[in-house]
Amino acid sequence: MKPNSLTNLNRRQFLIRATLTSGGIIATNLFSKSLAKAPAIITSDKIRPSIPYGVASGDINGKNAVIWSRSDRPAKLIVEYATDQSFRGARRVVGPNALEDSDFTARVYLNDLPLNEQIFYRVFFQDLDNTKIFSAPVTGTFRTPPAYRRDILFAWSGDTAGQGWGINPEFGGMKIYESIRKLNPDFFIHSGDNIYADGPIQSEVTLDDGSIWKNITTPEKSKVAETLAEFRGNYKYNLLDENILRFNAEVPLLVQWDDHETRNNWYPGQIIVNDDRYTVNDVSLLAERAKQAFLEYTPIRFNKEDPKRIYRSFKYTQLLDIFMLDERTYRGPNTENRQTQASAETAFIGETQVQWLKKQLLKSTATWKVIASDMPIGLIVPDGPVNFENFANGDGPALGRELELADLLQFINRKNIKNVVWLTADVHYAAAHYYDPNKAQFTDFKPFWEFVAGPLNSGTFGPNQLDNTFGPQVKFNSIPPDLKPNRPPSDGLQFFGTVKINSYTEVLTVALHNLSGEIIYTVDLQPE
Repeated sequence: MKPNSLTNLNRRQFLIRATLTSGGIIATNLFSKSLAKAPAIITSDKIRPSIPYGVASGDINGKNAVIWSRSDRPAKLIVEYATDQSFRGARRVVGPNALEDSDFTARVYLNDLPLNEQIFYRVFFQDLDNTKIFSAPVTGTFRTPPAYRRDILFAWSGDTAGQGWGINPEFGGMKIYESIRKLNPDFFIHSGDNIYADGPIQSEVTLDDGSIWKNITTPEKSKVAETLAEFRGNYKYNLLDENILRFNAEVPLLVQWDDHETRNNWYPGQIIVNDDRYTVNDVSLLAERAKQAFLEYTPIRFNKEDPKRIYRSFKYTQLLDIFMLDERTYRGPNTENRQTQASAETAFIGETQVQWLKKQLLKSTATWKVIASDMPIGLIVPDGPVNFENFANGDGPALGRELELADLLQFINRKNIKNVVWLTADVHYAAAHYYDPNKAQFTDFKPFWEFVAGPLNSGTFGPNQLDNTFGPQVKFNSIPPDLKPNRPPSDGLQFFGTVKINSYTEVLTVALHNLSGEIIYTVDLQPE
């Protein structure tokens, strides 16, 4: 059977067999043929390196991908990959040393991969003192983009382990990840709030009916994150969940960050006041540590010119380009957001990123241009009694941060850039919004859709009030208007979205799904 025609069952069997192999004794010839000229030493698990947090792939871009993993000690990362699940004809990439300064995380870049193939990979760590000692392998798989016409299916959502809702084994853990994995998407966009560094996890939470929600807890998740070790510990916490480990081994990740990777509603230069949970009050210092942990624990490809840059784009096929924004690093302070002139204070994604996005959109030849935004456009997200957290600032003309968005939307309209769709999360419910210039205060833009999904495993909130500046219309909302805030995952109000692009008609179909994967809303978008 051709690797690119493997069924879901084949892929699951491959991973199950590989997982069983990784926990047992490895045959000597596996290493003698692939990893070293001399036979490997078969030794106890205590002596050889181990891989406690699995593997992940990410930043799929044409023929390229990133493979990530973490050792439990200083060791060299080695990756083998093949288009055959038996690893016949496997190629080997010797990666960097995983050392203490990166918390023993490491990644390799796979380049010149064959298109439209199921890639099987296995990760080893080689002991630095005795090069004949290797970890047991941990395996993963992903599908490369099609060379010619093939339907595309990907998923997105955000908000993991927030508001005190952590890993509850009795509930089945973070089982929405399993619902997404079963759909076999080509990749997954995590739209931010990968962790809740400001959200400690308690061992028990009493629910409305008197029953108890029981969380796995760790020392790093028992307080707000301030040290680098505590930020790293938030990522390690999520990787204790078996659903996430399976998911990461099968579904490539495209990740972005939002506020909770650092602290709720943060902005550069902010000083924390009236929050005695923190001994470090300089948010820029916290954000520096938070970004290091984010970059270490996600399968992101580092930018050569600026290794800390998060915004980036992906040309998946001629049908799809993806633009991943960073709406946190370059923003001005959260204010009443009513300024009449653009300035550094009204920046949201910032001038450099705006110009980058305009250039990328203008040169895109893909049918569909997806902008992954970690915050919604027209939903009002307050920050205290008078300040605002995102673009929206209340009804009326474009003011404050909305000036930056108005400039971008005007550019898209005047350059006749077609088929732009926005995907986002952040507000902890699912929705579909259609932005209509005929109903807007600012009118110089093409009509477009914005789709909201989430949370993945956090409290459910909303719905948020709409701002009429850009004429949004609610086409779907996943929750009732009188919802009691911070509903637990056990209420079932957890959501993700999928996007399917038909390779022949080029119709883009968006579906919003609930916790179990059932479709609760869908719409077909015709290309211009």
